[in-house]
Amino acid sequence: MSVEIKEITDKKGLKQFITFQWELYKGVPQFVPPMMDFEMSTFNQEKNPAFNTSTGRFWMAYKNNKPVGRIIGIINKEEAKGSQFIRFGWVDFIDDEEVSKALIQTVEDWGKENGLNKIHGPLGFTDLDFEGTLVGGFNQISTQATMYNFPYYKDHFEKLGFEKAVDWTEARIQVPLWKGEGYIDEINRKADIIGMRYGLKIKEFKSGKEILKYGDKVFELLNDTYSHLYGYHKLTEEQIKYFIDQYFGFVQKDFIALVVNENDEVIAFAITFPSLSKAFQKAKGKMFPFGFAHVLKSFFFNDTVDFFLVAVKEEYQRKGANALLWKRLLWAFKKHKIKYLCSGQMLEDNSNVNNLWSRYEPSADEEIRRRCFTKAIS
Repeated sequence: MSVEIKEITDKKGLKQFITFQWELYKGVPQFVPPMMDFEMSTFNQEKNPAFNTSTGRFWMAYKNNKPVGRIIGIINKEEAKGSQFIRFGWVDFIDDEEVSKALIQTVEDWGKENGLNKIHGPLGFTDLDFEGTLVGGFNQISTQATMYNFPYYKDHFEKLGFEKAVDWTEARIQVPLWKGEGYIDEINRKADIIGMRYGLKIKEFKSGKEILKYGDKVFELLNDTYSHLYGYHKLTEEQIKYFIDQYFGFVQKDFIALVVNENDEVIAFAITFPSLSKAFQKAKGKMFPFGFAHVLKSFFFNDTVDFFLVAVKEEYQRKGANALLWKRLLWAFKKHKIKYLCSGQMLEDNSNVNNLWSRYEPSADEEIRRRCFTKAIS
């Protein structure tokens, strides 16, 4: 039976597009299903301002009328005009080379129709979407910000002629409180010295709502510090507002570290969340009627924290400003009895971020690594 590719254009089809992943990884303990509401919002052209700078098309593959794969093709207008790349993302498929080939070929054909000659992915509409194919660390549970995939994906991409573009790694460590009060005192002293030397201070908040006032400044710093990274395109004002509305309503003030200078300008930040991986698994992708209870419980009873975003203004990166971030976070982790930390995805050559984690022993027994693949469109 040959593969049939169908474009998804309606709400019912999008729900099937999302739940295909749930069926494919049913029973896989490392898989964390994304929430249906969040995914539907991401794919909604009326809600997601990413569609103002990108065009996305959705396809599913079928064999004998049964869904066997999915993929999104993405044309970022700036990227297409400059480097002539088309993106693919949210790609999943059964272990059938005919299926993966048909999915990728569909995106390539669309790229050729638009005069594009290169393809890369998995990537999202923005750098805050799911990206990368898991190529190492298959025994580790995913975070709420990363996707799981089977080991055979890498083989499929390589057989299709793809090569490595970049890799992202993730750090899983024990909270360094086990090093003792002397270690915490050392971090605190260093942070205080650097703060006095450069006129920096840790911003204190009385409520989560106060943090919202700094949302724009946080994303402006993110745009400045991430702009040179692979696949990153600066977020627009509309996108910044979208992500603030999406995520800042969930932040807990204790788990946010914000460092400002004498002019109250944000020069460093770290946004962390209590891990929602197990809560999302229990919720099975649905916030209501019972999923919300699992998520809420994870916010208050948890021993693991996920780093969502972290950035330090370039002129302060070599001045030790990250010590102030650690001072604030270690205080929070001690207060809330956090034992484990999971970093976000870090480009393997992004030394500024990797250095934050390099001094600590990993808690994962296998390196977690995700890859962006690329090739010329033939």
